[in-house]
Amino acid sequence: MLITINEVFGIAAVTLVVGFIISGYIQRPKNPVEMLYRKPSFIDWEDMKFAMIVSGPAIILHELGHKFMGMLLGLPAAFHALWSGLAIGVVLRMIGSPFLVLAPAYVSFPSATASNLQMMLIAFAGPFVNLVLWLSSAAYIKYHKGRMSRTKVMVLLLTKRLNMILFIFNMIPIPPIDGFSIFSNLYYMLV
Repeated sequence: MLITINEVFGIAAVTLVVGFIISGYIQRPKNPVEMLYRKPSFIDWEDMKFAMIVSGPAIILHELGHKFMGMLLGLPAAFHALWSGLAIGVVLRMIGSPFLVLAPAYVSFPSATASNLQMMLIAFAGPFVNLVLWLSSAAYIKYHKGRMSRTKVMVLLLTKRLNMILFIFNMIPIPPIDGFSIFSNLYYMLV
């Protein structure tokens, strides 16, 4: 099966919770009149929707990149929401932390049966998705400058920045980050 009902539930939950968390750090562009008459609330649904549009694809497609690469290589793979990682992000958001530590999901597959090449390709698939999202949003901004709404420009700029950060961060070669798996499996293939 390509995707299970549990995975669909996990993807929806991660998207909603990450949208809530990220909405504390990024918000949609607002006009001055709206800012004057805006009533403070715990959850601004429009900011949360904006945050989900920016962060959802970056995180969900990253994890699905791992899953589908594993499946392409003949390994069973499953997407899982990481409830403890989401809880840490919610707590940091609620206390108004100036920094964000977020590990919202992961993909499991039988690594004992995978070769070093398979492990390296699976590990790189997630950051590769972020690289594609980063470069494609940058290219779209460059070639459509002046022909987009303010909100669309903001979404694309934040998408570009978030995916750049995720790509660079995930390529750091320290455990448990993808970069460690990429470079360690490359090392074992070469020696």
